[in-house]
Amino acid sequence: MRIHHLDCASMCPLARSATNGDGGFFERGAMPAHCLLIETDRHGLVVVDTGFGEADIADPRARLGALFTTLIGVKRGRATSVLGHVKALGLDPNDVRHIIVTHLDLDHAGGLGDFPNAVVHVHANEKEAAYAPTLLERERYKAVHWAHGPKWQTYDATGEPWRGFPAVRQLAGLPPEFLCVPMNGHTRGHWLVAVETKDGPLVHCGDAYFHRGAVEGTKMPWGVAGFETLLAFDRSRIAGNHARLRELAATGSGIRLFSAHDPVELARLQASPT
Repeated sequence: MRIHHLDCASMCPLARSATNGDGGFFERGAMPAHCLLIETDRHGLVVVDTGFGEADIADPRARLGALFTTLIGVKRGRATSVLGHVKALGLDPNDVRHIIVTHLDLDHAGGLGDFPNAVVHVHANEKEAAYAPTLLERERYKAVHWAHGPKWQTYDATGEPWRGFPAVRQLAGLPPEFLCVPMNGHTRGHWLVAVETKDGPLVHCGDAYFHRGAVEGTKMPWGVAGFETLLAFDRSRIAGNHARLRELAATGSGIRLFSAHDPVELARLQASPT
């Protein structure tokens, strides 16, 4: 198994000092969409989260909306989709057989349409939210991202616990090294995606936290903390989720946690690939 850590968004939110904790307030910040591309021996290519797709990058305002592109932004000419990374690595896009999404927000599910033949694994509550959003959820989900009719594989029951967490331990068509841990709060059906590797579990935490300070116990930039609270479907769960993740990280056993949008975490993992 070979794992590639990709940035498939290259977002540039307003107020760098508030979002990254360095630079000036009037500078644009840096916010990746940390996705995984996993080469397996018998199950083809597996993608965890997709960031933005080819069409999003080509016309972000039309696809993602004026509000998102104004506040968060996309670095035109610098963003690369999962599809672009697959081609750059000399791999066949048709070999992407499975996509596991932590949730279906526009910056996590934008590339689904680039792989129309892949099975998309998602929590049932998340798919329900995406297809029937409340008024407050409508801005985060973009129906254009699943207009092609994905091959959904949904889950709502958990099986045997994993490290103290209820978990979906068998994903259809995937080996037991892949499992998902429901952790809603950011969205209705958000979950963590864990991959067991020879070096220990690698856990994609999606948006269960936004900044490494949440699990390292250090101070988070105020803009990121506020942004996380503002977006949460259930704000009462944020502090508890952070605490549970700190406990998980503290257990050792080679566990590596990372969030979807921390550029320092992305750089660390790219420097020490699995």
